[in-house]
Amino acid sequence: MGNSVLILGIGNVLWADEGFGVRCVERMAARWSFPDTVTVLDGGTQGLYLLPFLEAADSLIVFDAIDYGLRPGTMKTVEGDEVPSFLGAKKMSLHQTGFQEVIATARLMEYCPENLFLIGCQPEELEDFGGGLRDVTAAQIDPAISIALDKLKDWGITPVPGHGDDSLLADRAILRDAYETGRPSEQEACRTGDDRFFPEGA
Repeated sequence: MGNSVLILGIGNVLWADEGFGVRCVERMAARWSFPDTVTVLDGGTQGLYLLPFLEAADSLIVFDAIDYGLRPGTMKTVEGDEVPSFLGAKKMSLHQTGFQEVIATARLMEYCPENLFLIGCQPEELEDFGGGLRDVTAAQIDPAISIALDKLKDWGITPVPGHGDDSLLADRAILRDAYETGRPSEQEACRTGDDRFFPEGA
């Protein structure tokens, strides 16, 4: 097994718990420093633009919000050939179909990572545009990272505590603390649509 590892968070931070995967890689990079053979990436909703990163990796760890049909906040891991089917188990958003296609395309071109490991968390809320993670989902970030660290150890990789490479993460303006603390309250901003177009009394 090669030792090049891609740690990928996918999802859309604009839709509440959809941002789980992205928030996991943010915290991971903030707390752990990895060898040069490990890349920590906020994959967001980039879809096929992620192909070059998969091509360069021997092993892949993915953090994502996955609808397993379980209790909100429940985590489940999936490994190997089962990963693509779980990514497409239920289409919650465009990014899941997109990443399933990324995996399929990488396999077709014969440069899919040899080892695939998915860490998924059952979301509580998705229909909240501009919303942050719900508490039950946010509480699973650290446990998810612990699972990833254990898998990395199995692969012979041991990070050290400290700030890691965050060059492939989102702009600081939409990192979790800045994004969630800067969000207007429900009294200041309508979160379900433009209230100018709501019927009177709705």
